[in-house]
Amino acid sequence: MDLVPALEEPLKKVLGPPTAKVMAEHLGLHTVGDLLHHYPRRYEERGQLTHLADLPMDEHVTVVAQVADARLHTFASSKAPRGKGQRLEVTITDGSGRLQLVFFGNGVHKPHKELLPGTRAMFSGKVSLFNRRLQLAHPAYELLRSDTDETVETWAGALIPIYPATAKLESWKIGKAVQTVLPSALEAVDPLPDSLREGRGLVPLPEALLKIHRPHTKADIEDARARLKWDEAFVLQVALARRRHADSQLPVVPRRPAPDGLLSAFDDRLPFTLTEGQLKVSKEIFDDLATSHPMHRLLQGEVGSGKTLVALRAMLAVVDAGGQAAMLAPTEVLAQQHHRSVVEMMGNLAEGGMLGGVEDATKVVLLTGSMGAAGRRQALLDLVTGEAGIVIGTHALIEDKVQFHDLGLVVVDEQHRFGVEQRDALRGKGKQPPHLLVMTATPIPRTVAMTVFGDLETSVLDQLPAGRSPIASHVVPAADKPHFLARAWDRVREEVEGGHQAYVVCPRIGDEEDDPKKARKAQKAAPEDEAEKRPPLAVLEVADQLARGPLKGLRIEVLYGRMPPDDKDAVMRRFAAGDTDVLVATTVIEVGVNVPNATAMVIMDADRFGVSQLHQLRGRVGRGSAPGLCLLVSEMPEASPARQRLAAVAATLDGFELSRIDLEQRREGDVLGQAQSGARSSLRVLAVIEDEEIIAEARREAAAIVAADPELTGLPGLRTALDALLDDEREQYLEKG
Repeated sequence: MDLVPALEEPLKKVLGPPTAKVMAEHLGLHTVGDLLHHYPRRYEERGQLTHLADLPMDEHVTVVAQVADARLHTFASSKAPRGKGQRLEVTITDGSGRLQLVFFGNGVHKPHKELLPGTRAMFSGKVSLFNRRLQLAHPAYELLRSDTDETVETWAGALIPIYPATAKLESWKIGKAVQTVLPSALEAVDPLPDSLREGRGLVPLPEALLKIHRPHTKADIEDARARLKWDEAFVLQVALARRRHADSQLPVVPRRPAPDGLLSAFDDRLPFTLTEGQLKVSKEIFDDLATSHPMHRLLQGEVGSGKTLVALRAMLAVVDAGGQAAMLAPTEVLAQQHHRSVVEMMGNLAEGGMLGGVEDATKVVLLTGSMGAAGRRQALLDLVTGEAGIVIGTHALIEDKVQFHDLGLVVVDEQHRFGVEQRDALRGKGKQPPHLLVMTATPIPRTVAMTVFGDLETSVLDQLPAGRSPIASHVVPAADKPHFLARAWDRVREEVEGGHQAYVVCPRIGDEEDDPKKARKAQKAAPEDEAEKRPPLAVLEVADQLARGPLKGLRIEVLYGRMPPDDKDAVMRRFAAGDTDVLVATTVIEVGVNVPNATAMVIMDADRFGVSQLHQLRGRVGRGSAPGLCLLVSEMPEASPARQRLAAVAATLDGFELSRIDLEQRREGDVLGQAQSGARSSLRVLAVIEDEEIIAEARREAAAIVAADPELTGLPGLRTALDALLDDEREQYLEKG
């Protein structure tokens, strides 16, 4: 019988079922290897006190501090025996601040005996506010002393590791569990090739694991982190390099546009000159389309840089070459907007098979889930016969009934809004794998692109077309200075009187009050640093207040995602035609909406939106010759993190700079899975912004190794590390992405 490798041993065998169950349920740790890779978040030095002054509200924390004072209070209580209850208040200090601990009822006896003034201990609990003072109620604690083998100091050494923990599992309990399994670290199989490790002076993996958990010096921690960062970067880049290699082996039909075909006819009609950036990126795409293996390209750029035009030219090139192109949009509003703008740009070139259509024309069809039966039947027929060269739609394009004559290119707009399975289903509709162009209006720092989209070649549009106007952005502090908000509405009225239009964006629709569950969900969605508990402002309420108050007499309409599709389309058409002065909407207008006459935007409760989302919304104004104005309304205090986010957005129009700020705040997310925030990150020590150089070097090394040995036959340790990284979900992500 084969022995289970030490790092694959289930924790329940090593630690016992009760502890293993808590670790599995609350930290996702199942094996010895999982626990060894659960690294300390930080370290405390014995004799050096932590900063109580910097504790975050509502988070589970572990602190090392000294008891300054302990007082037992007795009070009248109907629930306590003999009518008297007890409350123990303990004040701890670390030199930077003081923190109160409170214990009630039967829980006071043990701490009353142990937490005497001068005692040092580790305390763990959730930070709350009581009478305007920070406190920990009923914290778990572990005394720091050296008179027993069971104390923290016997396993902590001079530096005490503080682990990511939960209310059910304090840091020191995790530390003791690590102590139990640490000898297994000596059997860890090293994934890095010897030449790579030695060439960069990195310590072996077993040594890195020992040093990260039980460092004797700060240099030990640095050695361990430098090595473990390389593990994460390199193994991930090898996974992506293998994906690129596998794709390069697939056969596809090269798509080269006809010399004087549809694309040339379209270019001749453009009323403006393409920017250098648009020409450069188009060439990169056309070169990819002409090859015999599938294009996998990410097209990203600033709001309004002309990504849709570049994508349309790529689609026309494929139609020229006898194929079909599909554009997948995340919402019906955006699909309708893309369809409308594509048909307008193409003119009679989009009227293939119709009266008035010219010789090279094709048909551009829209396919969404809410279309009527007759329109849907005709669209499906146009696709299967090849009559329609271009189709624009929502996830309705993915349904089994949708068949193509010859699908040559898939364009995915706002890639992060689609699941892996959805994109894969659409790519599977071609006779051979179609080329793939992924567009995102959220600029991504180069390191993130290398890490998250490492299997895609990247094209960047960082040049705005001529004629685009600057956008002035300002924070409107509604709570501190209410007259600023009144002035904001005056500015909207001035823009309308000048012949322009405006957006007002709200975080909520306003009909959730009929459903208490939805109202609670909307409340929970607010950022954690909210200082108050009022519900977010709503479209329906704000529109009504504006119509009766500061914007009385203006033509105001509302737009939100749950409106019937025909109503949404009608509202957008009226706004685009200039028949509406002010559109009060949710973030349904976040991407793709293009109304050049709209010059002003007021974002209510702006602190409830993320940095990138605010940048996207702001990009809806300033799209014509008149300058744009974006007003970010907030009731949060000036010193709050929420207001600092808004100040960052107001200070720059550089989407790449804002995306760095956004990433630093939100963390990377699970770069292989589909999570968009940092909760499920497969990166434990690697930070994609800080470790740019490591990621770039790891990408180069991975490409060379995979090119020489795609199956990694000579590197069994690397294969083992890949298997550990790529669980079923992530394996599918890499296969389908």
